[in-house]
Amino acid sequence: MPDAVISSMVDALPMPAVAIAREARIVAANAPALNLLGDGIEGRHFATALRQPQLLDAIEACLADRKRRIAQFVANERGQDVMFRVSLAPALFRPGEAPGLLVVFEDVTHLEMAGQIRRDFVANVSHELRTPLTALLGFIETLRGPARDDAAARERFLEIMEAEAGRMNRLVGDLLSLSRVEADERMRPADRVALPDLLRSTLRGLAPLAEEAGVTLHADLPAEAGDITVPGDEDQLRQVFTNLVENAIKYGGRGCEVTVRLDRTAHEPRLRVPGVEVTVADTGPGIDELHLPRLTERFYRVDNHRSREMGGTGLGLAIVKHILNRHRGRLRIESTPGQGSRFGVILPLD
Repeated sequence: MPDAVISSMVDALPMPAVAIAREARIVAANAPALNLLGDGIEGRHFATALRQPQLLDAIEACLADRKRRIAQFVANERGQDVMFRVSLAPALFRPGEAPGLLVVFEDVTHLEMAGQIRRDFVANVSHELRTPLTALLGFIETLRGPARDDAAARERFLEIMEAEAGRMNRLVGDLLSLSRVEADERMRPADRVALPDLLRSTLRGLAPLAEEAGVTLHADLPAEAGDITVPGDEDQLRQVFTNLVENAIKYGGRGCEVTVRLDRTAHEPRLRVPGVEVTVADTGPGIDELHLPRLTERFYRVDNHRSREMGGTGLGLAIVKHILNRHRGRLRIESTPGQGSRFGVILPLD
């Protein structure tokens, strides 16, 4: 088979592919392969173009025994690793000659990332559950032994055990909520929700928590906003605003002021359609800029110890992000240490 025919066959493949002749030189490479491995690899020995030991070993073994193999190849694009699953198969390029190899690169970075996310998620859940479980087991052992007849110690330990059990219950509840939200994420809400009514109801529900924490709540809902409705799931949107206002109350500190503001815009640049923005702003200590991009990650906390003390599970903003994805919305976070924080929920009007 002439080299031109080999090249045309390799060019027809949508993924990076190279043809390696029996004498170990590259006889053809398509455009995606040239982008991946560099120009000028045709005619060179495969070892000078590929260079990664695992792949080189697989190629040599495949040339020797003519059996299909799978290998890995890692490239670096714009500072990030890209993972490839490499399929090697014997191919007869010219009649009467020994078979060469067809080497095809499949980008599996998204699969590797998904696998890593799952592994991290399981590890985080295990860690979050192990801590309270360890505490409960320790207190049970103590109550059965040294504190068996100590009424004061027993009462104190039971209070701690109740708090730890409540923490596990909240974590399981948030995990179930996150699972439901992810399952519904591709289903657009069909109902319409009156935002001003929803915000007033949310603030009334959180008023006792704010009073207990020494925080003042303000509602900045213009009169002309009274008829604003958005397509949405009322329960899920209530969960979004409850989470944001509750966080502002918990982390703002005593004496903090929390303001919920509703604004309507004729054209929202981030959505490219008319929209509304609900802003939850507090006068608390603020958040360092380096934390802002990661706040919606599962189990990410700015202050682990303080968050756990306040009953946080580290899943609240992750749930908010998925709910807003379902509603074609966006979350805007702005904060400066010492100057408070602003969480803006942007929603389309239609």
